[in-house]
Amino acid sequence: MEKRIGTITILITDRVRSVEINSIISEYADIVLCRQGLPFHDRPVAVISLIVEGLPDRINALTGKLGRLSGVETKAILTKNNY
Repeated sequence: MEKRIGTITILITDRVRSVEINSIISEYADIVLCRQGLPFHDRPVAVISLIVEGLPDRINALTGKLGRLSGVETKAILTKNNY
């Protein structure tokens, strides 16, 4: 299996989960190339976007762990081929 490049979008409606989210992202720091966060102080949602490079199984594991948290939604998009 070859490494892929992709993005993970994380929508957070329960900000109490921030510590857990940051902990999980830190576990996968080896595949995270870039992280950008937008807190939306005037709305009940925050957005984190990650650019990742790694094996699809590892990227999907990160997405799955995050998505299993209540108040958190995730979506990953990966390249079809290795670049």
